[in-house]
Amino acid sequence: MRVLGIETSCDETGVAIYDDQQGLMAHSLYSQVKLHADYGGVVPELASRDHVRKIIPLINETITQAGLSADDIDAVAYTKGPGLIGAVLVGACVGRALAFAWDKPALGVHHMEGHLLAPMLEDNPPQFPFLACLVSGGHTQLVAVEGIGQYQLLGESIDDAAGEAFDKTAKLLGLDYPGGPLLAQLATQGVDGRFKFPRPMTDRPGLDFSFSGLKTFAANTIAAHKDDVDADQTRADIALAFEQAVVDTLAIKCKRALKQTGYKRLVIAGGVSANKRLQQGLGDLMKSIGGSVYYPRNEFCTDNGAMIAYAGLQRLKAGEREGLAVQGKPRWPLTELAPL
Repeated sequence: MRVLGIETSCDETGVAIYDDQQGLMAHSLYSQVKLHADYGGVVPELASRDHVRKIIPLINETITQAGLSADDIDAVAYTKGPGLIGAVLVGACVGRALAFAWDKPALGVHHMEGHLLAPMLEDNPPQFPFLACLVSGGHTQLVAVEGIGQYQLLGESIDDAAGEAFDKTAKLLGLDYPGGPLLAQLATQGVDGRFKFPRPMTDRPGLDFSFSGLKTFAANTIAAHKDDVDADQTRADIALAFEQAVVDTLAIKCKRALKQTGYKRLVIAGGVSANKRLQQGLGDLMKSIGGSVYYPRNEFCTDNGAMIAYAGLQRLKAGEREGLAVQGKPRWPLTELAPL
């Protein structure tokens, strides 16, 4: 089966074609970063309009890149949610309409299941079961994964997601949007040990997260040192301390979840999984317990069509299909998905 995947949940338009025999045949991605940079964050209405502008050219480009025609596509998968509802509906409307016009089956895919399965796109995919640490701008979750659709939510953020905290702290440091990668880059220039940030909710049992307090701690630290002679170095030191706190917090919670489940495989996925310090920290954790860590290549850490095509393929092969109605789900618990 050959599936066209469409991703439009936020500020990136992603299209890909995945074949169950040949693997990933082509993928294209358009980022709206420059569009939203002047506003310091994603403007939903602008995001939706830009998806409308780019989605058809990207679909044509991807099909051409794969050396195929519409007749060679067996099904269409698109992000149904969660995400910005206007943006989600652009991809859902286009995907469902194409499937209808081509007389092919269609399926709405859960965005976070796409992220969770993104490491399956690599040459050395994880085997089930595993623990998934999903870290993005909108989600921070620990999920026990027995198989596709067999998900148990072990813990999640009760306020800001990790990626959201990265972006907000970056803004406090005067960095441009998107701030998370820029903060990580700034942190490489920091002096280790100058500042010590708390590791929130690690002093109590449980697997939930809270990152809003770290943002407040960073704001107070920045305000207390605004008159430092070497302001650039201070900003770098604060960035490093913040990043270390987030990584340590995630590692502590992952270690607890691994002990609770008995798993030896850890998947990290979502936009923040591209963070090198996080990859290193969780890699060290898994090495210390004789386990393995898995994450997608950087281009598939952030939103992309390949993960939607792959996730859609698995469910389409199991017989799932979408009706003619176009639906979008801005909120959609991962645990509501049917097991395969």
